[in-house]
Amino acid sequence: WLASPVLAVDLAFVTSQNGNALSVVDLERAEVIASHDIPDAPAPVAYDPQARRVYVIAANTGRLHVLDEAGLPLAQADLGEGAFGLAVAPGGGVFVTDWFGATLTRLDAALASVWQSPTAAAPAGVAVSADGAMVATADRDADAISIFDAATGHRLHQVKTAGAHPFGVTFHDGRIYTADVQGNSMSVIDPVAGRLVAQVPTGNHPYAVAFAGGRGFVTNQYASSVTVFDADTLEVLDEVEVGDYPEGISALPDGSAVAVANWESDELTILEADSLTIRARIPLPSGPRAFGVFTGRQALP
Repeated sequence: WLASPVLAVDLAFVTSQNGNALSVVDLERAEVIASHDIPDAPAPVAYDPQARRVYVIAANTGRLHVLDEAGLPLAQADLGEGAFGLAVAPGGGVFVTDWFGATLTRLDAALASVWQSPTAAAPAGVAVSADGAMVATADRDADAISIFDAATGHRLHQVKTAGAHPFGVTFHDGRIYTADVQGNSMSVIDPVAGRLVAQVPTGNHPYAVAFAGGRGFVTNQYASSVTVFDADTLEVLDEVEVGDYPEGISALPDGSAVAVANWESDELTILEADSLTIRARIPLPSGPRAFGVFTGRQALP
């Protein structure tokens, strides 16, 4: 089902922390096509369509699982209990934050360390610029982000966020966006200049940010909603109810919608970027979180 010689499949890989599961979702059919057990509370996830690899961290142990697009295991690495945020690295491999150790590590495709650099306190999310040149971490307990040269690990900037406790971090159109959990706001940062350029109000306890169809979307955990804003002007356009305790959010490959993992309602909601209507609700194992970029279009062989 994942090896069509004609059409690539749009996929989502959703971690369910309470259910100890990884669900493979066909986004066009809006259904789960495979589910696999991953022990010890899987939460962070990153999908690399070009390498046809999925990376998942078990939050209770810090074990990194590498799987194929069918969700079958390929490799593992024990990174320690602080391992948390994940982002795909240019050319293969991943970036991993260490919450307790306050570091960012780049691993190559064989899971060997390329470099490790200090962050500020409690790095959560991690994101890579579109050109692969920069990587940024959301350092929650420092109320800051750290920006690094992706090739060398040299820290370029550390920038204070507008709100407290940044968690999810995203690059888009040359800027960095952070969901500031305790600030009920989103920070907008110029990564080249290393400065805060804007602040956008969100709902209660924002968690992560994604972009689709010329709009930005922020999940609000306590509001069971998504804040929608114009990607160019940053004007807040709407706040849309999705499901209970939304966390991970990732754009569909064609930009027509975003996929939202709702932790307490045990479902993946597909929200149309234009009409802001719900396209589908897909039941999932208990406690879906999907923290990271978990969607993508399967690369043709």
